[in-house]
Amino acid sequence: MNITSFVIYCMIATFTPGPTNIVILSTVHHHGAKKAMKYTYGATVGFGVLLIISAFLNSAFMAFLPKIIMILQIIGSGYMLYLSYLICKLDTASPAVNQAATFRSGFLMQFMNPKVVLFALTVIPAFLVPTYHSRTMMSISIMVIIGIGFLGFLTWVLFGAIFKAFLHKHNKIVNVLLALSLAYAAVMVWL
Repeated sequence: MNITSFVIYCMIATFTPGPTNIVILSTVHHHGAKKAMKYTYGATVGFGVLLIISAFLNSAFMAFLPKIIMILQIIGSGYMLYLSYLICKLDTASPAVNQAATFRSGFLMQFMNPKVVLFALTVIPAFLVPTYHSRTMMSISIMVIIGIGFLGFLTWVLFGAIFKAFLHKHNKIVNVLLALSLAYAAVMVWL
């Protein structure tokens, strides 16, 4: 296995904007880094569970991959559009508006996030299965991927915390841009 290609693939998939990262940024913007970290922990655990499922059921998933992808596209895109609507309508003056940024919602988001599901379905067969045949090496590799994913999520929390004053100053514009970014990601699932 080419370690450099593996790490680059993992970093691009986890650090680039996607539904989870946009929700993390929006959560930091509206509720602070502490609340965003709860969501991030859930997202990280969900990400890990998807990787483990992919590793154990890789051959079964490949047989049904087209059907799974279509279902995920429909559910994931709909959920992402719903989230974009919620982000656009957020009002920082009302602290009870968005209570959805919890460990549980971060966990569940990973199963409805086409970017994460497709990553989990591709990284295992493309990089790990051809190289590692022992459970120990597969487990270590999955832990490395989870670590990279957590660092990607954490980067978005830190970005939101660093630029929080700017984000609050331009609240409505930021909400609209985040909502449009998430809606764009939902539409791109189909293209």
